[in-house]
Amino acid sequence: MLSGLLLHCEGNLLTITGTDLDLAIRVELEVIGIADGSTVVPARLATDIVRSLEPGALTLDTNEDRVDIAAARSHFGIRAYPPMEFPTVSAVGAPTTQLGTQALAEGLRQVVRASSSDDARPLLTGVLLTNYGDTVRMVATDSYRLALRDLAGSSVLAAERDILVPARALAELQRLTTAAGAGDDASVGVASSANEIAFTTANVTISTRLLEGTYPDYRQLIPESYPNQLVVGKESLLAAVRRVRLLVRDNTTPVRLSMRAGGVDLAVKSQDGDASETVDGDYTGEDITIAFNPSYLIDGIDAVLSDEVLIESTDASRPATVRSAEQADFRYLLMPVRVA
Repeated sequence: MLSGLLLHCEGNLLTITGTDLDLAIRVELEVIGIADGSTVVPARLATDIVRSLEPGALTLDTNEDRVDIAAARSHFGIRAYPPMEFPTVSAVGAPTTQLGTQALAEGLRQVVRASSSDDARPLLTGVLLTNYGDTVRMVATDSYRLALRDLAGSSVLAAERDILVPARALAELQRLTTAAGAGDDASVGVASSANEIAFTTANVTISTRLLEGTYPDYRQLIPESYPNQLVVGKESLLAAVRRVRLLVRDNTTPVRLSMRAGGVDLAVKSQDGDASETVDGDYTGEDITIAFNPSYLIDGIDAVLSDEVLIESTDASRPATVRSAEQADFRYLLMPVRVA
């Protein structure tokens, strides 16, 4: 049943539901309903069939253990399953918070990447949603880097507590909001209960169980100010880091950034050889060399939305911040790698 999709037709509304017990996605479509009814079809097979059909209308007809899918001159008959055996997907309720679709799509792209994929640390596999002033803040960390985004223009969460949402569910929401390509006035509705949260946009609802526990206090990791600041072109720095990373064969080889007046020198030394490159920029502060995991550094630079990146640092042993030189709503904290 978990590999199937529940199809429920009532009147001229077709509801399609899929779930793995932790995450559920429901889509509502307007159709020409001939008769009300429900069935469960194999998700992958049904999807492949529908995608292969020629453009145009298709017809679904079901009985107890079979679904017929027909379009133009094509006809398929596939096995169906009893809908009463499909897991119950509970309704969270009407949305109580509205998040701007464009800001949410940007924020998810920036923040979700910093969450952990290690199930041994379940709290870090989630993204924290919390009220910050008059807006919503999203935070994710895997203990090596931390991403933070404030969603300006969004209403605050109705829940009085912090909400910890599995990153896997938000990755699905990211794909949905990105594909929607909505205008500035579009929004995503949010409704939450004690153990679930649902996001609704247009005709799609994504609901998931919340993670339980107290999220680490990320605020103590963010310095109030940095003595060293480097402003550099995003694309120039991103391309340079990607080039020198070509010599990195494992996660233990760092890229060294030597920041000085006029720019930054990048260097990588590995068993395969060495690489170096210089990128021009504006730097204020003491000359400093700091090393990072190149993949994590690339993630942080790539997440910045503006043309210029600001890298702020204190010394070679404390976290540095990567963010836009023009906006302060996104910050990416990155732990340096200790090198000899």
